[in-house]
Amino acid sequence: FVSYQVEILDWKTKEQLCFLDKVEPNATIREIRLMFHKLYPQWYPARQSIKLDPKGKSLRDAEILQHLPVGTTATLYFKDLGPQIGWTTVFLIEYTGPLFIYFLFYFRMPFVYGLDERFTSSPHPVVNLACICHSFHYIKRLIETVFVHRFSHGTMPLRNIVKNCLYYWGFAAWLAYYINHPLYTPPSYGKKQINFAVIMFLLCEAGNFSIHVALSDLQRNGSKTRKIPYPTKNPFTWLFFFVSCPNYTYEVGTWISFTIMTQCVPVGLFTFLCFIQMTIWAKDKHCTYLREFKDYPSVRMPIIPFLL
Repeated sequence: FVSYQVEILDWKTKEQLCFLDKVEPNATIREIRLMFHKLYPQWYPARQSIKLDPKGKSLRDAEILQHLPVGTTATLYFKDLGPQIGWTTVFLIEYTGPLFIYFLFYFRMPFVYGLDERFTSSPHPVVNLACICHSFHYIKRLIETVFVHRFSHGTMPLRNIVKNCLYYWGFAAWLAYYINHPLYTPPSYGKKQINFAVIMFLLCEAGNFSIHVALSDLQRNGSKTRKIPYPTKNPFTWLFFFVSCPNYTYEVGTWISFTIMTQCVPVGLFTFLCFIQMTIWAKDKHCTYLREFKDYPSVRMPIIPFLL
């Protein structure tokens, strides 16, 4: 076979960092990362971004050298992604915070509402229900992180963990402060509104979990091959008929129901921001599906059936 020569340059300065000789044509980008790591131990594979073009997208680990648009002397570009942290660790940190932060307000710790209100309980049953639902949501997320999720990208830049935690932890504190406040007023339509919201909340949580399980099943046995997700026998997965990312649809539905349950403005604002962010993620995922699969179902929308 014809062996390849791989030249790796710094993406910014174009300075040559290394020259790999006699590389097999069927070598993957992951294998090239490992070769590069042997020469530069400080840049472990997860920290490396290898590109065909300095301003282009990073090549995936599974991509094969001879299938890339390069000659037998290939020029690749390296970018240091900075210190990395595993996604499982990221999610455990992000989701454990809101779980415990909420309890500080629910139990009305002395430094929250003042000494007169310390360790008192709310007279409104909906406050207890909101605590149960909020806790259930994040406990479910933690369980999914450990037992369900399979991550196509193993790590995230360490610097992003601060931003993510500020978002999740900060909003958890803001929501909890108002929901558990001594002056909190319950929903206008009483039990009917609360019961409707609880049913909607549980259905959306079940739907979200079902979608995560279905997506996880696509990557059984550690397979990295991308596949089109389709509905299964589980009715909650039938939303795949109409949207590309029903997990986000259900997630937004969960927070809408929590907003209805608590009738709290900060919860509504958090729900709105969640919807914006998840719409961005869903559109990006939808475009990826369209780009990678020519037979992708044309009826599907990113997040809202027939609309968005």
